[in-house]
Amino acid sequence: MALTDVKVKAAIVPEDKKQMKLADGGGLYLLVNKTGKYWRLDYRFAGKRKTLAIGIYPVITLKSARAARELAKEQLSRGVDPSQAKKEAEIERRAVSYAATFESVAREWFAGYKKDLSENYAAKVMTSLEQNVFPWLGPMPIKDIKAALVLETLKRIANRGAEETARRVKALCSQVFCYAVLHHDLDQDPTMMIKGFLKNKKKKHYACITDAKQAGELMRAMHNFDGTFVVKSALLLTPYLFLRPGELRQLEWQDIDFEHKQIKLAAEKMKMKEVHIVPLSRQAISILKDIQPLTGRGRYIFPSIRTNLRPISNNTVNVALRRLGYDKETMTAHGFRGMASTLLHERGFNSDFIERQLAHKEGNAIKEAYNHARHLPERVGMMHLKMVLK
Repeated sequence: MALTDVKVKAAIVPEDKKQMKLADGGGLYLLVNKTGKYWRLDYRFAGKRKTLAIGIYPVITLKSARAARELAKEQLSRGVDPSQAKKEAEIERRAVSYAATFESVAREWFAGYKKDLSENYAAKVMTSLEQNVFPWLGPMPIKDIKAALVLETLKRIANRGAEETARRVKALCSQVFCYAVLHHDLDQDPTMMIKGFLKNKKKKHYACITDAKQAGELMRAMHNFDGTFVVKSALLLTPYLFLRPGELRQLEWQDIDFEHKQIKLAAEKMKMKEVHIVPLSRQAISILKDIQPLTGRGRYIFPSIRTNLRPISNNTVNVALRRLGYDKETMTAHGFRGMASTLLHERGFNSDFIERQLAHKEGNAIKEAYNHARHLPERVGMMHLKMVLK
C-alpha cells in the first residue's frame, strides 16, 4: 500500500526494533530508525542490486521522494546508474560553487538586494564595490578569501582617509559573504573575524544655520545667486520642501500636483521607502511655475546642463552655496533640513508634524503603513508659515 503524508509523519520505530522500512512501491521506501527518517530507493543496475539515498525526511517530502523515484526510473531507461549520476551532479555543483568568484557572487546578491533600494542608492552601492573591492577581491574564488585579505582591502580604503567608506564596504562585503554561505556553500563570513579594526565613528551631523537672522540673510543671498536658472531654482526651492538633496534633484514634473498644491513622491524615490507628501507653499509654487516653461516638457524639474535625460548632480546645491560664500562647515544642502527642524521647533510646532515632514522613519510598523498622510492638514499650515524670515 502506498504511503500517505500522515503515515510518514507518524512513523515511529517500535521499542523492540532498531529500524523499520515503510514501502511506497517501485523500490521506494522510508527507512525509520532512532535517529531519523531517510528516503531510500532499491533498484538493479548491470545485474546488481543497489540503493540510492534520496534524502532525509522532512527536508525531502513524500512528493519529492516520489519525483526522485521517477527520475531514477528515467535514468535507468537510458542506461544511466542513478547513484553515479547523483555523485557526478554533486561534483559538478561543488566545482561550480568553488569557481564562483567574489565579483560573480556579489553581482548575484546585488540583483536581489537592489530591488529594495532607490535607483540612486543602488548605483552608489555597486560603484563602491566596483571601485573599492572588485579590483582586488573580485577575480578570486570566494571560498579562497580569508579574513586577512578582506582586512588588507579595507585598510587600503581607510589609509586614504576614507574610514567611513571602509566601514560601509565592510558591511557590504559581509552581506555578500552571508549570501555565499546560504547559496554557495561558503563555511563562514570572514568579516566576522575583523570586527574591531576601525573605531566606531560618531554620527555625522550636516552643517546648518540655526539662527533665524542668519537664515534670513542666507535666503536673501540665495535670491541674488547668479548661476544658471535651473541651479538657482533648485537652490531656492530646497528650504521649502525639507527633502534630502538626492530626493530634491530627482524631482519629476509628474510628482507635482498643482491642483492640490502638493508633491507626492513614490516610496521607491524615498530613502525610507515610504510614500511621502510635501505640501507646497505659495513660495514653492511660484518657483516651480517660474521654471516650468524651461523644463516642463522634460522628465526632470532640474535637468543636468549636459542632458535632459538625467537630473543635476547630488552636489549641485552644495556648490551653489560655496559660490555664495558659505563653506561646508557653515551650511550644506542637507543642512536645510536641520535648519527647518530647529526653527520650527523654536516656533512651537509639534515635533510629530516636523518629523513626518522630514520623512523620518516611524518606529511603529503599523503606523508606517499609513504614514504619508498623517498630520497633513497641520503640515500644510506649517509649510505655508515656513521661512517667513525676512
